[in-house]
Amino acid sequence: MPRNWYLKVGFWLLVTVIVLFSVFPFYYAILTSLKSGSALFSVEYIPVIFDLTNYAQVFEGSSFGRNLFNSVLVSTAVVALSLLLGVTASYALGRIKFRGRNIVLLTILGVSMFPQVAVLSGLFELIRAFGLYNSMPGLVLAYMIFTLPFTVWVLTTFMQQLPEELEEAAIVDGASPWQIITKVLMPLLWPALVTTGLLAFIAAWNEFLFALTFTLTNEQRTVPVAIALISGAGQYELPWGTIMAASVIVTVPLIVMVLVFQRRIVSGLTAGAVKG
Repeated sequence: MPRNWYLKVGFWLLVTVIVLFSVFPFYYAILTSLKSGSALFSVEYIPVIFDLTNYAQVFEGSSFGRNLFNSVLVSTAVVALSLLLGVTASYALGRIKFRGRNIVLLTILGVSMFPQVAVLSGLFELIRAFGLYNSMPGLVLAYMIFTLPFTVWVLTTFMQQLPEELEEAAIVDGASPWQIITKVLMPLLWPALVTTGLLAFIAAWNEFLFALTFTLTNEQRTVPVAIALISGAGQYELPWGTIMAASVIVTVPLIVMVLVFQRRIVSGLTAGAVKG
């Protein structure tokens, strides 16, 4: 037995504790979503009941399906606009040298540090002035406040690490700036685009404060607000089984996306650590 066996044992014990700490809340939510009635208050760590009634009740007599579609629509639009504006802005900030470039980057980073509640009132007046209150474009505009700065900052870092010879060769061949971005640089930015796009999607998907403030009707609300407004028969009664079922439904698409793009995400997170 090697001398450092206790280090390996300690490492795997630490990994096990971290995994259990991270996965257990979602696992327990699944267990609770399969229970109903008095079984909700019984503590069980192994599933003994497989009752899908709560999942059926999520879509019965409510606009949860519409809210789910709203979240998909808004999150997809936020990712598309964030990546489009982020790639073009990162090209200007990462490849073009001009006076005040660092100040612009620091300003973008500083905007992302403001808490949502600090910009809530000003953003509300802006959305109301544009006539976007209680609409999907209003939510997209609001979500861009915290997804766009992060996207621009990360993509600019990756853009600065790309070899300048690629751009110079494209210019010699007569390529325009848009052709350089789309045909030369973007194929090399895919890991970063997938990583930032997925993080922007998760942020928009889980956002609650703006969705609660800038929407008024159930038809325009997203799933976080819809879950928060789920109520039972009584005034103070909460259907925990239904709430947990809705939470599981909302979480599963994110898990699937992470698993599908796992390799791209790892490449995007580690590409900036080593200069090739």
